[in-house]
Amino acid sequence: MTDMASAHPGFKAVAANIAKKQGVPMARANAILAYSSRHASSKAKKKNPRLNKVGPIMRRMGKK
Repeated sequence: MTDMASAHPGFKAVAANIAKKQGVPMARANAILAYSSRHASSKAKKKNPRLNKVGPIMRRMGKK
């Protein structure tokens, strides 16, 4: 990733990076990123308010 002073690459780009590094499907990478965004510390959310935009869980993985 780039340094913190530059623009954030975005949710989809970070999820694609997770999928590539961990060898998981994009749906799973999205879930990993969303989970980590929702469970970020208060200090992290204060520093990066975009973390507050990640909404609640809409459905569980594996269930329809």
